Amino acid sequence: MNTQTTPATDDELLGRVILVTGASLGIGRAVALACADRGATLVLFGRDDERLSEVYDEIESHGGPEPAAVPLDFATATARQFDEAVGAVARTLGRIDGIVHCAGHTEKLAPVDSIDLDTWLKLARVNWLAPLALTRACLPILKASEDASVVYTLDSHVRTPGAWWGGVVAPRAALESAMRAQAEEWAVHPNLRVNAVVPGPVASPSRKVTHPGENAESLPAIDSVVPAYLRLVGPAGRGSTGQIVDAAAG
Repeated sequence: MNTQTTPATDDELLGRVILVTGASLGIGRAVALACADRGATLVLFGRDDERLSEVYDEIESHGGPEPAAVPLDFATATARQFDEAVGAVARTLGRIDGIVHCAGHTEKLAPVDSIDLDTWLKLARVNWLAPLALTRACLPILKASEDASVVYTLDSHVRTPGAWWGGVVAPRAALESAMRAQAEEWAVHPNLRVNAVVPGPVASPSRKVTHPGENAESLPAIDSVVPAYLRLVGPAGRGSTGQIVDAAAG
């Protein structure tokens, strides 16, 4: 596991168009704001229209490039909806240089045998299949970029899946396998790279679901993991593909 990260400079993402999923709260929101602060034009994906609007307004109030907001629920989105959304972005902004996948769905920890099919399907769609489907929809426009980067979010428990964590780790383990395969498949495209970040324990909304009695003040802040995403999605990550960055170790 690659644990090195290099901080992005203040204008490192200037001129780039970065799509961030799960941008309405948590890590996705923090990554989106940080990218905008460094000059990127943001495409904000999220299921909560009101919260997306708040992030949109915050970016504008900070003087960042005018973003685009796309309300879309990964739990129900279809391939056609992904294609239409990406098509609208292409017509409006003309390019996509990076995707940071932060969207996720977390259920309370439970035994594998107690998780019903509908719950498994939702976990699989949001945490595994939708990120791959959106990346697929973006691939033609990513290929047109001189330096395109895709960053997925994984979970530290994939390495040590214990009791009660099956619903969390199974979709992310599948996503990790797909990412590694993508990295090899994209080797014929020197302008394309794909990596992943393991945020580790931070004071995020999903952590409140899996550890409801935990004191959030004892955890690292969400902003502490943002540099790992910035490094991989920006030019500092050139030459890295198929890597998993442990943000906590960084």
